[in-house]
Amino acid sequence: MKKSMNFLEFIQIVKDENACYDLYEQWKWGDKVVSPFDPTSKVYKCKNHKYKCKNTNRYFTVKTGTCFANSKIPFTKWFYVMWLFAQGKRGISSYQVSRDIDVSQKTAWRMLHKIRKAMTGENDYYLEGEVEIDESFAGGKNANRHKDKKVERCQGRSFKDKVPVFGLIGRNGDLVAKVVSGTGSSKLLPIIRKYVEEGSTIYTDGWDYGEVSEMYNQISVDHGHKYYGITYYNDNKETVMITTNTIENAWSVFKRIYATYYHISKKYMQRYVDEFVFFIPVGFVEIESIFLHFTVECNQPLVIYPRAVSFGTVRCSEVE
Repeated sequence: MKKSMNFLEFIQIVKDENACYDLYEQWKWGDKVVSPFDPTSKVYKCKNHKYKCKNTNRYFTVKTGTCFANSKIPFTKWFYVMWLFAQGKRGISSYQVSRDIDVSQKTAWRMLHKIRKAMTGENDYYLEGEVEIDESFAGGKNANRHKDKKVERCQGRSFKDKVPVFGLIGRNGDLVAKVVSGTGSSKLLPIIRKYVEEGSTIYTDGWDYGEVSEMYNQISVDHGHKYYGITYYNDNKETVMITTNTIENAWSVFKRIYATYYHISKKYMQRYVDEFVFFIPVGFVEIESIFLHFTVECNQPLVIYPRAVSFGTVRCSEVE
């Protein structure tokens, strides 16, 4: 695929169900089909992109064990939604998807959330060296709410009407962001210990993170007194930047993605945060690479039930 593949070229590649199956089989298996029930077994090819595992006598398709399994939605629509999601780095509404592929809004919502689950692996970096940390609060401004929906005493760091999100970003661009139940040191310090190597330099905005200074080299700026940072050269002629601008810039991107959606439930906020983390480093990555990540990472652990999966009576031939 070309780097500059546009939508017209995309629909020519995935023009029908057979094309989607062939493409996904090539990405997932390459030149050798592998049974999800027994990887060592011989595999027989059947009709309509179905296969049979010789050792277990079970039938399967390339969808078996993935988020596409048991879905009645055509593969072409799945591919279109993934492509649409990949090229829309500010998010995409389930209402738009429902109109584009002619499904209900609930179906479109479930499809998008299955794709978001494929992004969770990108939100699990181990950071070292120089790391910036900060909190953000997801939710609309109280001043923009209708009179009967305003929340009293929600200024400053109050999150009665918002969802707090804690972010940690390395100077190399690796980002970790987690929804938290509070912004106290008891909630944030365990996350710092989990994702930041001990002895690293941590840049903060002066918020109290408890015992973080005992394990890390903590350097703070003070936004309240208009001190946003400084850049200088040390004795080794290395550039030292005392600032939290990197994490602040990340939060500005998060707010733009968040603004795309009319409403986000607190229950599913972490999935939208994972979406934000996934797209932060891919601003200049071609759409095809992001799309390929979705299709490959959309695999799920296969649950094998006592009753065999059946596709009816089919004729099979051995796959070399």
